[in-house]
Amino acid sequence: MQTTGTTFEQVAMFAETWGLAYLVILFACVLIYAFRPGAKKKFQDAAQIPFKED
Repeated sequence: MQTTGTTFEQVAMFAETWGLAYLVILFACVLIYAFRPGAKKKFQDAAQIPFKED
């Protein structure tokens, strides 16, 4: 039977390694989404929304 400390340590180690990998992959996906060639017009249009009159 394992003690609670070792189970917590295992979960913490898993979260440290795979959590970091997950966040790096997520960040790379966001960068790819934002800097893809077709995104410029979409983001320029969205940036002008506050200045459009009703």
